[in-house]
Amino acid sequence: MAEIAYCVKCREKREMVDPKEVEMKGGRRAMQGTCTVCGTKMFKILGKAK
Repeated sequence: MAEIAYCVKCREKREMVDPKEVEMKGGRRAMQGTCTVCGTKMFKILGKAK
């Protein structure tokens, strides 16, 4: 399933290329990838890890 996130440069929701789950400070999860159109790094915050 393709991961959708907001691209700040395009100012639209786009699909992520090569999404990877990362852990932020404090234990929060996030998805990090690149925009399919402009190639900008994208970031989507997910729920807390259990």
